[in-house]
Amino acid sequence: MSDFDLVVKNGKVVTPYVGVTDADIGILDGKISAIESSIDDDRAKEVIDVEGKAVFPGACDVHFHIGIYHPIEESAENETRSSLVGGVTTIVSYFRSGSHYLERTGSYKELFPEVVSRTTGHAYTDFSYHIAAMENSQIDEIEWLVEQGVGSFKYFMFYKGMNLHGNNTDPKAMTMTGDPYDLGHLYKYMKKVKEMQDKYADKGRISLSLHCEHAELLRIFLEEAREKGIDGLQGYHEGRPALTEQLAITEAAVLAKATECPVNFLHLSSQEAFETADEFRRLNPQLDVVTETTLHHLALTWETSYEPEGRTWGKVNPPIREAKDNDALWAAVEQGRIDQVVSDHACVEEENKGGLWEAYAGFGGTALLYPLMISDGHHKRGIKLEKIAELVSANPAQTVGLYPKKGTIAVGSDADLAIIDLDKEQKVTADLLLSGQQFSNFQDYEIKGWPVMTIRRGELMYKDGEVVGTTSGEFIKRPIGVHK
Repeated sequence: MSDFDLVVKNGKVVTPYVGVTDADIGILDGKISAIESSIDDDRAKEVIDVEGKAVFPGACDVHFHIGIYHPIEESAENETRSSLVGGVTTIVSYFRSGSHYLERTGSYKELFPEVVSRTTGHAYTDFSYHIAAMENSQIDEIEWLVEQGVGSFKYFMFYKGMNLHGNNTDPKAMTMTGDPYDLGHLYKYMKKVKEMQDKYADKGRISLSLHCEHAELLRIFLEEAREKGIDGLQGYHEGRPALTEQLAITEAAVLAKATECPVNFLHLSSQEAFETADEFRRLNPQLDVVTETTLHHLALTWETSYEPEGRTWGKVNPPIREAKDNDALWAAVEQGRIDQVVSDHACVEEENKGGLWEAYAGFGGTALLYPLMISDGHHKRGIKLEKIAELVSANPAQTVGLYPKKGTIAVGSDADLAIIDLDKEQKVTADLLLSGQQFSNFQDYEIKGWPVMTIRRGELMYKDGEVVGTTSGEFIKRPIGVHK
């Protein structure tokens, strides 16, 4: 009888917070059951020899959007397939009632089981959901949602005054409810999330994520940009400037301090936004604050994003900014002052990426999570491999209550592994990324360091550019301490 279902041999195992060691990994029943200097082949049903390649924990892409512009089933299948290319084995997707998702509102006791059901059987990765309470009655359902496995929630600061694309000043166009969606709503929301964190403090983290842009300022700046006739991504950057992030973070921070609610400042895009969030955390060490940025805010500017004539592929909220912002965010990553890096993956059809003002916001990026961080972080900036694993796997897993089931290479953890050839070089093309999105604004971006295999719970899912696994991803209830 074999000791292991699978042994991954001869790898350089990258363990977050620890370092890199030469080791073999034994896998049984989807979990890591041994990490040894050498495991004999005859102890395993199957052996994969990775020939000295780096073996990372599968990435946890905890900022994702399944079903935002497409049916949930189609979106889950296409976009978690793309995740495998980037070494991602777990995604946590945002969901809210209202427009661009299920196109309706109501009780999450009805909506949430439908969302999970429609994702199940269509995901290549394991998955979970963050939920946004868009109306008062949904705040009352937060404890029920925690009991169903939702450990993180979301509030959109800029929904107070305009719709998703900035073309309408009526927030009800998105929320589909008559309830006020304002700072009063946020205050009640924070108090409820804090209540849940207190109740389950010994079981894992429960938190509120914040998209920080200031609605009233956006209205003025977007009007000015349109009046000036500034087009393209420069126009969007000027229409949603860093000041709007800075002020929204400040408002949210005041309420977070008053309620002591654990908060996550999402997709920090600018030097000003990061410095404001960082100062708040530094001055309030008693509070639980997580900072996040994205691949595109680290790597692209409104000048360098690949934009064909008449298209705005790189339109996203908050916008892609300037080189000084890239530099400031990379410095913060290197200094350990940004906790996690994510993709904010939101697949958009090319037909919906026309002129600036009518284009949908968002684009794909999950397939580049490990590749870009290894290429630009490790090779170009000397960031240690274990630090890369912390930024895209261990830290995000802790933020959303998945660790150590996910996010590390340890006995007892899920056998989620990204096998990466650190020296493999190729340019980004849309075909490489295996997404439902037909384009990439990272087109022709040169990257050194690509996953050659992705293993999810012991199943080989992706190998040498092709998906070989099945859509058997599981819904993971969080925090895992509540749902063991």
